[in-house]
Amino acid sequence: MPVLGVGGIFFRSSDPDALSAWYREHLGVGAGCAAPGTDEADEWSWQVQGGPIVFAPFAADTDYWHESKQVMLNLRVSELDELLASLRAAGVDVVTKDEWDSPETGRFARVHDPEGNAIELWEAPAG
Repeated sequence: MPVLGVGGIFFRSSDPDALSAWYREHLGVGAGCAAPGTDEADEWSWQVQGGPIVFAPFAADTDYWHESKQVMLNLRVSELDELLASLRAAGVDVVTKDEWDSPETGRFARVHDPEGNAIELWEAPAG
């Protein structure tokens, strides 16, 4: 199979520079960012750790995220509690629900970027 992984995530924005800055500041995501244990980031890319990616189309009438948005971003994170505390301290609304979490799939939280795009934060199960 010639596909090796995700090469980029592209979406429309009313203010790309401001939205890029929000992702860098609050989530460490985007050009110039590097996850722990990876190579140095460059001005164009975000260096990430290898790991699973779920590719899953949802039904058109899903209520898992807002009906006005076509896409929800899911980010694999570590130290979810620490990240959520940081986001809350920055005034970002964080949603958690016990039914989202399980020992088999891990823990989840939901935030929205300044343009209302849903971002699911996923901490994989310890193991």
